[in-house]
Amino acid sequence: MRRPGARDAGPRALDARRTEALLLAFALAVVIYGYASAGLAMTGGLPARLTHFAVSQLCLATAAHLAVRRFAPYADPLILPLAFLLTGLGLVLIQRLDPAYAARFDSAPASGGQLVWTVLAVAATIVVLWALRDYRQLQRYLYVTMAASMALLMAPAFFPGDTYGAKRWVYLGPLSFQPGEFAKVSIVVFFAGFLVLNRDALSCTGRRWLGMTLPYGRQIGPIAAVWLLSLLVLVFERDLGTSLLFFGVFIAMLYIATERTNWVACGVAMTLVGAVAVGATEPHVKGRVMAWLHPFDIYLPADQRPPGLISDQAAQALFSFGSGGVTGSGLGQGHPELIGFAGRSDFILTTVGEELGLAGVMAVLLLYTLLVARGFRTAITCGNPFGKLLAAGLSLVMALQVFIIVAGVTGLMPFTGKALPFLAQGGSSMVANWLIVALLLAISNQARRHLNPTDGDQYGTEVSDPGADHPEPVGRGRGQHRLVETGQGHPGDV
Repeated sequence: MRRPGARDAGPRALDARRTEALLLAFALAVVIYGYASAGLAMTGGLPARLTHFAVSQLCLATAAHLAVRRFAPYADPLILPLAFLLTGLGLVLIQRLDPAYAARFDSAPASGGQLVWTVLAVAATIVVLWALRDYRQLQRYLYVTMAASMALLMAPAFFPGDTYGAKRWVYLGPLSFQPGEFAKVSIVVFFAGFLVLNRDALSCTGRRWLGMTLPYGRQIGPIAAVWLLSLLVLVFERDLGTSLLFFGVFIAMLYIATERTNWVACGVAMTLVGAVAVGATEPHVKGRVMAWLHPFDIYLPADQRPPGLISDQAAQALFSFGSGGVTGSGLGQGHPELIGFAGRSDFILTTVGEELGLAGVMAVLLLYTLLVARGFRTAITCGNPFGKLLAAGLSLVMALQVFIIVAGVTGLMPFTGKALPFLAQGGSSMVANWLIVALLLAISNQARRHLNPTDGDQYGTEVSDPGADHPEPVGRGRGQHRLVETGQGHPGDV
């Protein structure tokens, strides 16, 4: 099926693209204002590279918008502006941190490299929109995708760890990257395809025990394999964040596909067993748990500290949030460099908390919430079960990663070292998260092309189109549920 361009797009598509252009203009204004404000606060004058930064952001926004207008004209108009605004805020924060890190740690500037990675990420998004004419093509390569995901997850085990022991990086000469960031995308593709093929067996069969319907052994095999793999990642790579993200997404997608709480109960139980076992035996993970339980004990004399405490980051993060108050000290007027090197990655949220206050943190979290909500909106409006689960899984990846990082830096759970999507420094994270944006745009474009605008809802309801978004009919059973079956007139969609 030929993909429509902007020239043959209908009025709804043009309206969506106009809305997207206006929102991108607003995001661009916010980002440029933040860049100028930080420079004024730190140097007393406008930044020397303000024009360069503004032009680069304008070019990125224009290129991405034109690509969506050409290759995905019906796509959700909020997804791209939200991703662009979060990315731009991240560039502003990293640029603001560069002088402070140079003065305190003699660290090289990171904003230039991050801008280059942003350009590459937007370029990758454009390539995906151009090349992926139909997202359902991904369903043909499920086991290849699974094999690639396993290779990416296990690759860091064969390379040295970072400063505090976790193994997330693969080193190829002068280059390095985090394969786990790309694995989170490919693993969701596999989970979506696997659950679409096996959802009837997973949702309609089982054995009664103590009032619960438990799955048969052959059905619990995949979840046991995923649980074992997540433990292997945790043991051999000491990467708590990737392990939690990997297993949490699988359990959540299982529930979406089957609507059986038994799967969630099994998953939570297995997670607790594995976490307690590894946390009690693995020194690196145990140290992070101790830092979470006793963040201020790092300032005690060495002979009075609990064993395993090696960093004051947890305590400094709480100090940073506390000093920010409701409105913050002002962008460029705090001391986020006291958090150490992690202030550019998982702890970059503390810069927001200190300099923009509680209001700034809530604004950033609302941006993430809106982006995740648009992803779930895409899942609900999509008429194809694979597309539904893929959009929901990609949204869950984003939501879980943000939750794991925010909970870690605020003291709700042990911190994990994962990069905060879009905001934090890191080329692998930037490219991987923009790939998620590209896939959501592709799915929403195909779903919204077949909405009926006469239904009263501004987004309409999806109409039947045998050649558009509908798979072969499958049997029904207990697995009839709200997300994968939306009640929008699709016989055969479960």
